[in-house]
Amino acid sequence: MQFESMIEFVAMGGHGLYVWLAYGTTCAVLIGSVLSVRIAAKKQMQQLRLVAFHQTRCKREP
Repeated sequence: MQFESMIEFVAMGGHGLYVWLAYGTTCAVLIGSVLSVRIAAKKQMQQLRLVAFHQTRCKREP
């Protein structure tokens, strides 16, 4: 489909609202998923460091 102007491209033959909301929702979900995984991994690494610290500390004490 070829568009004559940028406004026609954005309107997408009357379906622009649906199309752009679908793209926006998809992008938001993908970005949210990536951020969620990164935050969870960071928290997990902090917990592992804390456990490792406590284990090494307990082994050193008589």
